[in-house]
Amino acid sequence: MEQAVQEAFFQDKIEKEIKIEPKDWMPEKYRQTLIRQISQHAHSEIIGMLPEANWITRAPSLRRKAILLAKVQDEAGHGLYLYSAAETLGISRDQLYDQLHTGKAKYSSIFNYPTLTWADMGVIGWLVDGAAIMNQVPLCRSSFGPYARAMVRVCKEESFHQRQGFEILLTLSKGTEAQRNMAQDAINRWWWPSIMMFGPKDDESPNSIQSMKWKIKRFSNDELRQKFIDVTAEQIKVLGFTLPDKELKWNEARQHYDFGTINWDEFWQVIQGNGPCNRERLDARKQAWANGAWVREAASAYAAKKEKNKTI
Repeated sequence: MEQAVQEAFFQDKIEKEIKIEPKDWMPEKYRQTLIRQISQHAHSEIIGMLPEANWITRAPSLRRKAILLAKVQDEAGHGLYLYSAAETLGISRDQLYDQLHTGKAKYSSIFNYPTLTWADMGVIGWLVDGAAIMNQVPLCRSSFGPYARAMVRVCKEESFHQRQGFEILLTLSKGTEAQRNMAQDAINRWWWPSIMMFGPKDDESPNSIQSMKWKIKRFSNDELRQKFIDVTAEQIKVLGFTLPDKELKWNEARQHYDFGTINWDEFWQVIQGNGPCNRERLDARKQAWANGAWVREAASAYAAKKEKNKTI
């Protein structure tokens, strides 16, 4: 009876748009759902640094290097905000890292694709960060307070990343034939993985319905995917490029763009660890963790020494 009363009170707070804070009572499944979602988001920010960091030293100008470096630093900060939010749910940072390194925790499938040319930096900014913004802006109204507050700053910075990517592609669109071809090739390679970022179809997403009832999420995967396609199909006209979908066309009756069939076999293969760069990305994180062991040990020793000196 007490459990039922607590759950009813909890859901009433959700319906009234009252934020759930870490010390509030919450259903265990709500807590675990948040840990899964926030940690996956944090891991995606950290893993997402890798394909772009690969181009910092090869960016075509000092200005481009500085901008890309700043963007990668932003992503590191986003990961730290989100790990901190996850920690308020009673899980340690080391546990979160261990779940990533052992493959128990997932990260966004998009970061398992290679960055082959400089144009990929533009497409990642425009498409990948654009899809991230579409997904993340509603999270600023998430029912869990620490997550919602972290997302406000994340979304503000991601909006700059998206504009930076669009500006790279706009510059290439006014360049040589080789530059235009490079940009179009990058768009062709990243388009379908980008719209897969929203996750599986609604009828194959077992967590979405409950997450929306708890107002962790505000829109379903398919709703967000459709919004992203509608926006992007108009933006591509400004760039003068094309999206690699022959079935993409405006549907007057629906007031939305129709689009082709997504290769869900590819999506599930990447999720299961069989994408082009899955092993490379995870190995890089494991190596970084191992190489940083001495820093963690030194920090712990220094903290212990300071604590000991307080007692003297």
